[in-house]
Amino acid sequence: MAPTADRDGPLADCPDSALVPPGHEPRCPVDVTLAALGGRWTPLAVREFLRRGEATYSELSGALPALSDKVLSDRLAQLTSAGVIERHRTPGWPPRVRYILTSQGRALEPVVRSMWEWGTARRDALG
Repeated sequence: MAPTADRDGPLADCPDSALVPPGHEPRCPVDVTLAALGGRWTPLAVREFLRRGEATYSELSGALPALSDKVLSDRLAQLTSAGVIERHRTPGWPPRVRYILTSQGRALEPVVRSMWEWGTARRDALG
């Protein structure tokens, strides 16, 4: 059975006025989500925050060893800018930085869970 068009519901098409070229601030809801989670490794970093709630750079680096320092730093800056995590620096030497998941970040749990479930089914179907 073919899916029906959802013209007014949560999967409604974005009007052309909401679609913007790359480099501009997205307005389509799917594009907004992709901008927050964009880039390889970003959803896995979010997954780690959903598991932990908060983490230091070293803890994330240990949990995601395939990431280079540059990529991890970029992803943390991206997630901070998107409001998914907050950066908290403790005064003193050496400086200690802890990243904490925000309520907007916690709201991504069903998105990441759906990605996990779809990926599990896909992996199992491929053998």
